[in-house]
Amino acid sequence: QVQLVESGGGWVQAGGSLRLSCAASGRIFGIRTMGWYRQAPGKQRELVASITSVSTTNIADSVKGRFTISRDNAKTTVYLQMNNLKPEDTAVYYCKTNAQGASGYWFDYWGQGTQVTVSS
Repeated sequence: QVQLVESGGGWVQAGGSLRLSCAASGRIFGIRTMGWYRQAPGKQRELVASITSVSTTNIADSVKGRFTISRDNAKTTVYLQMNNLKPEDTAVYYCKTNAQGASGYWFDYWGQGTQVTVSS
């Protein structure tokens, strides 16, 4: 079983910064793209940013230039640096990865979510 544990959410004033972390653990035999999604109340979950195993990134237009995604050398931890935060960035942020566990099969795994609140 693969687990994703997120941290770093919280409350911040508009213009501030937060850094989210997501660490994958368990019996991992392979791990591919890792990404961050967010879901605001009453809205659908949306992709914020993703990074492949070779560090190719994809950033949503709504956060481009403000958010940066990165990954550690072991490729099992992903970070989301969020700068110049806006009230519309308020949401629950979820980490997601596609990984191969002990079963040998590839599955999508989600973290439990971390709340980010930006006040105006």
